[in-house]
Amino acid sequence: MTAADLRQRLSDRRASESFTFEVGGLRFTATISRFPDGRIGELSLNNHKFGNQSDTNARDAAIVLSFALQHGADIDEIRKALCRDGQGRALGLVGAALDLIAGQDRGQP
Repeated sequence: MTAADLRQRLSDRRASESFTFEVGGLRFTATISRFPDGRIGELSLNNHKFGNQSDTNARDAAIVLSFALQHGADIDEIRKALCRDGQGRALGLVGAALDLIAGQDRGQP
């Protein structure tokens, strides 16, 4: 069995949710797609300045996260493992996006 055999794919036609947020003075847009059971299976990120280094880093990080989620990784464990400051706030883009998603999923603003 190959890694591709273990991948849980999202349907080609699926609903997505988007939101914008800021990290380090830069604006980003995040889009998430979910599996039929409600778990997040894909995160897309992009910077408001398409093609710059922060946009490329955001896109690459989201691809790696999506790949991990589609292979069974636990999104909450990933979120907890990402870099944080002394108050527990996410220092990076993916952590900030996942914190916002976790808050939305719990009914928080």
